[in-house]
Amino acid sequence: MIEIQEIREDWQAAEAEKLAWEFVDWLRGRYPEMQTEIDDYLAGQKFAERMKDVRKDYGPPRGEGLLALLDGKPVGLLLMRDIGDHACEMNRMFVRPEARGKGVARQLADQLIETARVKGFEWMRLGALPRHDEALALYRSLGFREDKGQTRDGDTKSAVKMSLYLGRHAH
Repeated sequence: MIEIQEIREDWQAAEAEKLAWEFVDWLRGRYPEMQTEIDDYLAGQKFAERMKDVRKDYGPPRGEGLLALLDGKPVGLLLMRDIGDHACEMNRMFVRPEARGKGVARQLADQLIETARVKGFEWMRLGALPRHDEALALYRSLGFREDKGQTRDGDTKSAVKMSLYLGRHAH
């Protein structure tokens, strides 16, 4: 059984940090030719600082952190933060290998998109590496489209940038 939890407790934040670093290890293994670019990206994103306690940068009122549990065990992570101009950023999606193919990433993404709509964001943006085919296919199936015009601090030059229109914000 898959359960999606909002990250509020210390143990959830600690699990999120572990998953985030596993994501980095996975990136390094998947893209060995991009080590310098990955290091620059992590530095530009202030990765270590932001992952110390994801609740600070990716918590309410304008952000969210989600932890996926499979049969009670943490297996997935997805974060969102406000990036201004009625837009939020989805990032750090990671699902442990033993939980892949079970719908964990889709459930995380569906819940995060709904949360972004409830919070009144108009756009959700993300970046993914070009050969990250599984993630890109998921993002496209959720309605994300390539958006070459967007830029964010710390982005890698080769990242595929995507956006999803969430609807008009309320004022």
